[in-house]
Amino acid sequence: MLRTLLAGTVVLGLAAVPAFAGQQPTTDKPTHKTTAKTGGAASDKMFVTKAAEGGLAEVQLGQLAADHASSEDVKKFGQRMVSDHGKANDELKTLAQQKNITLPTELGAKDKALHDRLEKLSGAAFDRAYMQHMLTDHRKDVNEFKHESTIGKDPDVKAWASKTLPTLEEHLKQAEDTTKAVGTSGTATRATKKGTRGVKK
Repeated sequence: MLRTLLAGTVVLGLAAVPAFAGQQPTTDKPTHKTTAKTGGAASDKMFVTKAAEGGLAEVQLGQLAADHASSEDVKKFGQRMVSDHGKANDELKTLAQQKNITLPTELGAKDKALHDRLEKLSGAAFDRAYMQHMLTDHRKDVNEFKHESTIGKDPDVKAWASKTLPTLEEHLKQAEDTTKAVGTSGTATRATKKGTRGVKK
């Protein structure tokens, strides 16, 4: 009788082991959290890298505009790009160093091709092509910076995006005004519609 009771206790004891083992997957949950954090960090890192690429292009294209533009408004816009994006690039370099993110030091293939194309233009043709790109580019930048400043995971990167956003919004407004001044619009279709209605002579 005693042996039977002892054997039963041992069997119950052994049966309890898988029950605790079955609860172990709870320890797997942090792994999912880690993955989510890594995903967020990867997204922030991608934003920083893209912002650096864009900032580098803005400065070099701005220098080109300051030299090649025929319109004083376009020259001023180019100079502002050099000044504002140069400052933002320096801030981003410091931030990237803190986060161990390696930033690009040269223009990407797409920006290099654009730079080479614009370099061959001069006068009004340069003004229109440069401002058209600035308009499209700053619309995209404002959207990306708004996105990062809202849902960014890294508080430092998010704060930098929020701080830089108002300047980019000013750039977009200035790009819109300057683009109108040199006779270009956001899209070709809009240009014809607005052009016929809006011109007063």
